[in-house]
Amino acid sequence: MSQQKGSTVTSDKPTENVYKVEEIVGSSTSSIEDAITRALDRTSQTVRNLDWFEVREIRGTVDANAANKVGWFQVKLGIGFRVEDPS
Repeated sequence: MSQQKGSTVTSDKPTENVYKVEEIVGSSTSSIEDAITRALDRTSQTVRNLDWFEVREIRGTVDANAANKVGWFQVKLGIGFRVEDPS
């Protein structure tokens, strides 16, 4: 039986997955969301079984030549992927 608490779904059945977490940094000149998407897209090209991510840090630059607008966004993610069972 599953229960929903806020935005997290919990289950009475414990997960048997084992995860490894890698730290990845994505960058974008347009938005934080785009920086996250770029990091996930690029990581998925070389890492299998991506399951989740957490935002660990957000930073960026101020472009003084563009009326002090954001120059770029950089987002540090912890990306969890399932470790495969040995064959």
